[in-house]
Amino acid sequence: MKQLLWYLIAGTRGGETRGKIISFLRQEPSNANKLTSSLHLDYKTIRHHLRILEENRIILAINKGNYGAVYFLTPEFGKDYGIFEEIWNRFGKK
Repeated sequence: MKQLLWYLIAGTRGGETRGKIISFLRQEPSNANKLTSSLHLDYKTIRHHLRILEENRIILAINKGNYGAVYFLTPEFGKDYGIFEEIWNRFGKK
């Protein structure tokens, strides 16, 4: 998991956006629309990063395929959240 998070957060373009999404979802599970307004980002940008995080099993969607699907951190990722915090504190949080 550590290598994957380094890649997704610190090693690729868009890592800062993915970090913001992860941090937000830890506090409050949310749909893409709420993330868009809360993080002040474009809807398509949010959807793109949600897809990447979901493909890498960082988040999961409830009611997927319908408008208003709610995103949560996966239980597996929750166990490794400390690794994310370490990376995010070092390279993110702008």
